[in-house]
Amino acid sequence: MRWRKGRRSSNVEDRRGASIGGGLRGGGLRRGGIGGGLGLVVVVVLALVFGVDPMVLLQGLPGDGSLGGGPAVESRQAPPPGQEELTDFVSVILADTEDTWTSVFAGYDMAYQEPNLVLFTDAVQSACGFAQSAMGPFYCPGDRKVYLDLGFFDELSRRFQAPGDFAQAYVIAHEVGHHVQNLLGIEAKLREAQQQVGQREANALSVMMELQADCLAGLWAQHAERTRDLLESGDIEEGLNAASAIGDDRLQRQAGGRVAPDSFTHGSSAQRVRWFKRGFTEGRLEACDTFSASQL
Repeated sequence: MRWRKGRRSSNVEDRRGASIGGGLRGGGLRRGGIGGGLGLVVVVVLALVFGVDPMVLLQGLPGDGSLGGGPAVESRQAPPPGQEELTDFVSVILADTEDTWTSVFAGYDMAYQEPNLVLFTDAVQSACGFAQSAMGPFYCPGDRKVYLDLGFFDELSRRFQAPGDFAQAYVIAHEVGHHVQNLLGIEAKLREAQQQVGQREANALSVMMELQADCLAGLWAQHAERTRDLLESGDIEEGLNAASAIGDDRLQRQAGGRVAPDSFTHGSSAQRVRWFKRGFTEGRLEACDTFSASQL
């Protein structure tokens, strides 16, 4: 990617090196953090990918996942060394998503409200609850922030065999896609709908939500290429490889279990690739209506 000359965002919040204490209890995010979850075994793998869906993760587990035992206390240490360029990269990609979505929203006579992106190490406190880095990047609609431990990018390259700077940019763009869904009211309507149906139907709605975020990431990539010449040869292939690497079917196989489509919450590898490509090819919000699609 030709990113080094890009604008830097002022919306990066650096909490790296912070440690959190004060009697936290519970197993993860409260309801609201956007991502996906499956059964307890598969959650261990999927937790590394784009966060977890608290509605799925917390069902059937003891307790309500809430915080207790007193307020969280944060102390600061120096951030991990060797992340300076990666931090710069994240700031540029976030800024580019800001430029894209400001332009897209203006085309619909709407004003885009930029999210903050929080960099953290190991664990972080958000409006959606306490989260550990093993849960992967996630978006919290409660505070309209994207949360990212930069160590996830190494995991993306090594564990999921999805290297490259555009694969990393795809992760950020996907989470920003959830912010777009929040601004458009899609996230709130989906959570309400999930309360009215069973687990199988709730999972299917989650798949539509995640595939739409993939499509919105593709839409961003198309605008970045068309208006700012950000992409280089091979970048889209990196993004497609990343989308394929984190499909529910592939992750379930890696976890050693059978592929169970009814438990999907993000979509299969083929579906994730298809919707990213659709967003990139068409570059329009209307193209990303997964909820009305005859076939995902």
